[in-house]
This record gives sequence, structure tokens and C-alpha cells, in this order.
Amino acid sequence: MTDIITTEIDTGGIATLTMDMPGRSMNVLSEDSIAAIANAARAVIADDKVKGVILASAKRDFIAGADLDMLLGLEGAEEVFEKMYEIQSLFREIETCGKPFVACINGMALGGGYEITLACHHRIAAQDARAQIGLPEALVGLMPGAGGTQRLPRLIGIRPALPLLLEGRKLRVEDALAAGLIDAITSKDQLLAEAKRWLTDVGDPVQPWDKKGYKIPGGGVQAPSGYETFVPGNAMLRDRTLGNYPNALAIMSSVYEGLQTTIDVGLRVETRYFTQVVRTPQAKAMIRTLFFSMQEANKLTRRPSEVPKAEFKKIGVLGAGLMGAGIAHVSALAGIEVALIDVDREAAEKGKAVSASILERMVKRKRMDSEVRDSILERINPTNEYKDLTGADLVIEAVFEDRAIKADVTNKAEAAIGKEAIFASNTSTLPITGLAEASARPGNFIGLHFFSPVDRMPLVEIIPGAKTSDTALAHAMDFVKAIGKTPIVVGDARGFFTSRVFATYTREGLAMLAEGVNPALIENAGRIAGMPMGPLELSDVVSIGLMDHVVKQTKADLGKDYRAGPGDEVIALFAGTLGRTGKKAGKGFYDYPAEGPKRLWPDLGKHFARASEQPDVELVKRRLMHIQGVETARCVEENVVTDPRDADVGSILGWGFAPFTGGVLSYIDMVGTKVFVAECEALAKDFGPRFAPPTLLRDMAAKGKGFYQ
Repeated sequence: MTDIITTEIDTGGIATLTMDMPGRSMNVLSEDSIAAIANAARAVIADDKVKGVILASAKRDFIAGADLDMLLGLEGAEEVFEKMYEIQSLFREIETCGKPFVACINGMALGGGYEITLACHHRIAAQDARAQIGLPEALVGLMPGAGGTQRLPRLIGIRPALPLLLEGRKLRVEDALAAGLIDAITSKDQLLAEAKRWLTDVGDPVQPWDKKGYKIPGGGVQAPSGYETFVPGNAMLRDRTLGNYPNALAIMSSVYEGLQTTIDVGLRVETRYFTQVVRTPQAKAMIRTLFFSMQEANKLTRRPSEVPKAEFKKIGVLGAGLMGAGIAHVSALAGIEVALIDVDREAAEKGKAVSASILERMVKRKRMDSEVRDSILERINPTNEYKDLTGADLVIEAVFEDRAIKADVTNKAEAAIGKEAIFASNTSTLPITGLAEASARPGNFIGLHFFSPVDRMPLVEIIPGAKTSDTALAHAMDFVKAIGKTPIVVGDARGFFTSRVFATYTREGLAMLAEGVNPALIENAGRIAGMPMGPLELSDVVSIGLMDHVVKQTKADLGKDYRAGPGDEVIALFAGTLGRTGKKAGKGFYDYPAEGPKRLWPDLGKHFARASEQPDVELVKRRLMHIQGVETARCVEENVVTDPRDADVGSILGWGFAPFTGGVLSYIDMVGTKVFVAECEALAKDFGPRFAPPTLLRDMAAKGKGFYQ
């Protein structure tokens, strides 16, 4: 503990408490660091020579947040409450001690790391383009538990604080200053000097909410502005969360109740809500997947350790369509030179123009200056000459999902690149081992499945083929990390993991449509279950035409072994007879008028007679969610997925599987394996063998085991 905080007192009586946790890349609020802060703060508070105090960090960032291992290790509601109220009391002691405290924020100050700055009397941040400030607890199913729901609204007002709390927004320092989260920005080398200047010139040791006559900025809960905020706010919260996120309601309730009392009572209100939230299954599942499992994926824990790390100076991208242009964009953004190849120079230029459009929006929003934009665009070389691939460390083909086309570009590219270069196929469905048959170097051939739109979707699915070497796998993972994406590694099979399981959601929606289930019920049930869109809308977005092409390609590949899936006839009807191929065409299961919102196609009822008896919404939800769970269990049984963390991270990042569940396998655990198997058996009896649970699940249920138990 004594190594965590160092204390220096200058001749003017200003104490600087510098945090530097040994053995960690970042400072966090843990058992040891909280005790160290308490000891150091109390020592300088009691020292008559000390006139003011600076909180600083010796690391690149200030404090990254609370140690979630510590929180999850607390047993029982009473222990959680006592630990959190111990922190609340310490922070309250700091802000009421009669001596001014200044937080010197270098780099990130998130969660509890920002909450401790709220207990200080002044906040100065260093200018840093990568720094983030905010309270992101909501993103992992939690809520601020060290004063955030009480101090932030008292500092900047209820209405501007609620979105930051509920959405877990992380702000750049300039935005944090504009929003009132910090008081000043200065250069890194002037951070301590500015803090000392404020302590010497101002040094106000009383928080605004502790001053006589204090009023909440913009009005309190019972003011007209409060009614205007909370009445529609509750309705909006319900509309956005559909009751699936207990932490969101707890945040709203903590602000509503706590801000009608004193700060001291409000902090106890917050602690009680936090105690409830941290023990919910949603919080535990979200923390496990969206924090711990995500960290493991981003640390490349599944990378072959014996392979030296690869650096990428130049890559090639074959195909300048939507996917290829997106891959070229994120690569150039990461500082990598890109040869973007298409059938002619004009098509390649159109691909580069996609990147130019994205970057121009960033310039207009003042997220980037024009010089940086120009330097990024200079890295993209649009061409139709394969000789321009010379010197590429990696080539990614992103052409149409057609084996012959992919084989052709593979041969042309391999003739131009070095023998050590890696060749990757961005395919969403075609097995990599089969595609690698066109390669002269199958050991260097691998699958890299990106998601659309590439610039916004964080996941990349990595698929080794039967002959893919450990070197190719390691270098593919290095590339994914270099461009700032999160990788999962899955086995080689048709549709891999993400496309295979995602398709069951859309197909089940189509099956119900064919059965006569009200399309509005199907769509609303999907959203109520926590999915980002209903299955019909999602089919439109993906493209019914593409779905039809995948069906035809699969039939051609499998021949007599092909088994029609639910929804095949619906896809053929819309893609063929009706010519309604999806959102891009302006018509699919929905109409997309040039002006006005989308709407379900009114003529759906003419093609799918409405059943006289409609199912209960819970049954529709169960069909849509359980089909994804049972197909994922099959992927585990078949070794397509070998780590449940990959399935959960991939399902949330890849197709937006209900985040509050922690992912598709966590969903099974949340339902309970025994209950899930029984419900799947009932669904299989009523709707077909696609719901039949595999042997793996039956064995787990019999033994009372879950994927994380």
C-alpha cells in the first residue's frame, strides 16, 4: 500500500499525492488503492502545514475506474453496501475537510476514476487526443456507485447529466470541458503548475452543493424542468430498454430520489441502488462478457505465442465495393498503406471515395483536421493492376460470394506477392478449407470475416482452414489488433459461427411469417427480447437478395445433401417473384419511402394469410432467442466454437445479440440449462427438429452445469 501513493509537500504548503500502482499498466480503485488514498489524504488533511492538495497520476492515465474483480468478489448485499459506503465516506471526507483538492487528470478518468475527481473542488485535464472522461458503468450493466449519480447532476444539472449517466458516454477532454465535467484544460507539462496556481489564487475548499443557498443548475426534481425531464424521460427509458436493463431504472431512480434530499442522504440512496444492481444476473453477465472476456479477446490470448509479432506497412484489398472500401479505410486509418484493387481504375476510385466521405464527415465535426484526412487518403492507392500488390504483408479479398471469382483473384494476387505474405478471404459463409484449394500456399490462407459497416462494426471473425499455419493465424490476429478491432477465432464450417447463428434469428422470423403470425408481433417480440431489430427488418438490412444467393450457393455446394431451411420459400418469393430484395432496393418486408419512416409492406397479408389464433408474445420471443442458443450449442459440440467467451463476445459485437444477457451462451446460463433444454424439447415437438437440443446440452442439464459454472 505504501508504494501506491507518494506524497510531496512543497514550501508553499501544497501537497501532491501521486498514484502509481505497481504491477499495473493503469491505476484502478481497488482494496489496496482505496486504502492508500485514504491514508495519504487523511495524513495531509491532518497536517497543519498543508494548505491545499493535488491528486495526480504517474501513469499515462489518471484512474481507469474501479477494480471489477473487487466488486464481483464481494459476497452478500451487506458486504457490497459497506464497501461502497466506505468509498462514499472517504470521498465525502475529502470534499468537506476544509482544504481544497484539485484533480490533475492526465489521460483517462473513467467510472470511479472520474467520481473521485467530482469529490475534488477543481478539475484540470491535460490536452490529450486519446483521453476519455466519463461514467461508463451503464455499458457493463452497472451504475455509478461512488457519487456519480449525485454529484454530476448537482454540478451540471439533471437534464444534461442523465444522458451521460444512462448511456455511459465517454467524452474527449474538449467535450468534457464544454459539458462542465471539468473546469480547465492545459498542456501536459503545465498540469501541476496550473493546479498549484488555482490552489494559490482561488483555493475554494467548499463544493457548490455545500454552500448556503445552493440550487441545482437548471432546476430541481420538483421544478417545472424536473417534471419535463422525468415524465417523458421515464417513457423514453422504457422505450429504449424495454425493461431489460435494471441498472438504467436504478440510475434514473437514484437521481430522482437522491436529488430531492441532501448530498449525504443522496449518497446513501445511490449506494442502496448500486447494491441491488451489482448483484443482478444482468450485471454479472455483462461484466463478464463486455469487460473481462472483451479484454481477453483484445489481448489476443488465443494467439500462438511462439510466433513473432507481425508489423504491417502495406496490405492489398481485392474488391472496392462496400466491404473492400471499408477494410481499406480502417487500414489506412491505422497508418497502413493500402493497394485497393478492382476490375478497373474507376471502380477502385469509387472505393477510395467511400473513405474520403467518412473522413470528410469527421473534419466537418471537428474530429479531425484536413491535414490528417489528406495523409490518410494518401495511403490508399486505387488501382486495377495486381503488380501494385508488390511488398504487401497481407492481402484481403473482399469480392462477391462466388467460388470461381474468389479463386480467380486468389491466383492473380499470389502471383504478385511474396511467399511469406498472408492471404485472407473476407467471406461470411463459404468454408475456408474449400476456398484455400485455389491457393498455391494453403498454409498462408485464412478467413477474416468483417462486418458491415466496417468502419463502425468492432468485430472480426478469424477462421483458420485445415492447412492454415500458426504463423498465418498469429499474423491475422496481429492485423486485427493493429486496426483496432476485436478478434474471435472460430472453426471452419459453413457460415462459421456468426453467420450460421445469426441466420437462425432471421429465418425463424420468416418461418413464423409463413405460419401466419402477425408480422408486427414478430418484429416487436424481437425487439422486446433485446435484439437491435426485428428479424424481418434485419433481413431487409442484410439483403434478401444476398440471402437468396447464399441459399443457391449452398444448394450448389451440397447437392443432394442440402436440406431446406425455415424461410427458404419466403426468401425465394421475395427475391425472385416479387423482386423485393431489401432496404437497399427500397422494398422488402418493409417499404422505404424516400420521405417518411419505413413501414411494414401492407401487402404482406395477401401472401401470408393471418392465422386465426396468434401466439403469445413470450412464445415468439422464446422461439427467436432459443433457436440462436441451441444453434450455438451445436457450434460448441462441433468445435466451431471452442471457448464460450468467443461465442458471447461474437454474438454481441457481431449481430447485436441482447447485450443484457451477456451473449448467446450466457443467455442459456441465465435461463438455466435444465429449463432451456426442457423448453427446446417442447419447441421441437411443436415447430420442428431445428429446436432439438444437442447431446452436449442434455448432458450439461443432467449434471446441473452451465457454460460458466
